[in-house]
Amino acid sequence: MSAVAGRTVRLTSLSRGAGCACKLPLAKLESMFASLGGGLQAASGDLLIGALEGDDAAVLRLDDERALVLTTDFFTPIVDDPFDWGRIAAANALSDVYAMGGKPLIAVNLTAWPGEDLPMEMLADVLRGGAEVASGAGCFVVGGHTIDDPIPKYGMAVVGLAHPDRLFSIDRVAPGDQLILTKSIGTGVISTAIKNEGADPDTVRAAIESMTTLNANAAEVALAAGVCAATDVTGFSLVGHLHRMLRASGVAGTVYANSVPLLPGALAAIGDGFVPGGTRANMSHLADFVDVDPDVPADLAVLMHDAQTSGGLLLATPGDDPRLFDALVRAGVPAARVGTVAEGQPGRVTVRASE
Repeated sequence: MSAVAGRTVRLTSLSRGAGCACKLPLAKLESMFASLGGGLQAASGDLLIGALEGDDAAVLRLDDERALVLTTDFFTPIVDDPFDWGRIAAANALSDVYAMGGKPLIAVNLTAWPGEDLPMEMLADVLRGGAEVASGAGCFVVGGHTIDDPIPKYGMAVVGLAHPDRLFSIDRVAPGDQLILTKSIGTGVISTAIKNEGADPDTVRAAIESMTTLNANAAEVALAAGVCAATDVTGFSLVGHLHRMLRASGVAGTVYANSVPLLPGALAAIGDGFVPGGTRANMSHLADFVDVDPDVPADLAVLMHDAQTSGGLLLATPGDDPRLFDALVRAGVPAARVGTVAEGQPGRVTVRASE
């Protein structure tokens, strides 16, 4: 919270009517992309991953050893401290580079700011937060672009570097794989609780710590273990991003809800009614693709669909090989085995309470 012209302003209150920080609903995006017809660039030649692949970022091969990774992300405030918002937004933008198996190199800021309503000093705090996280990732922030807008928004466009033969992608999941998640979920409902002053300080601190933690260690360990199928869990939720991976790979999968790590206060936020529009949209769109067993508690089923910000990596690795999970734990990554992959209807996700 900040004082503006003698009054206290909560950043999150400025975005309350603008929806949540997640992506547009998946159904709307898919409909829009379909209407473009041949207007989207598919992978071809040195373009290893383009728009039609639906992956986390675009990838362009430079030579046999190097490929550029390009991505962008930005959103409205989800916490009230401008510095923390900047940190979260930067970690979220950098995440798509890690989700491709790359390392961030350089970034530019993308900012919308109500210049007559909020002080520029507050925007400076946002930018400082973003710069701190980018610096910790070894990524240079070299400027950006700002427009005047009544609702503040912040994020980054990021360029990273990867090896063209060691990319993560969403279409390489195989039957028998185990699914490993590297962060707890629940940021969507907690962010909504924050906007409505319904989250206690410990819940807020835990969510901010999770959202500002880079996926760098998890990606590095996964690369060393030879992982080739991965995504990061953001606005489309755990089961939504898994659905996209499974559909792209032509397989089906199962999530064990009791094995999915949850942020402190996430279930309580649902009990208090703090379910964001993005989470509800995920539940509606995914109803035709996700089967939830009746023994899964209703609130826990909601969290499987919760729209995340700066979530963890969802990794697929051979089910009989414990090395990746063990290596993640040794590296201090809070990894959890959350599901399995099998033959079946492409994209079908079954949510069970436990194995």
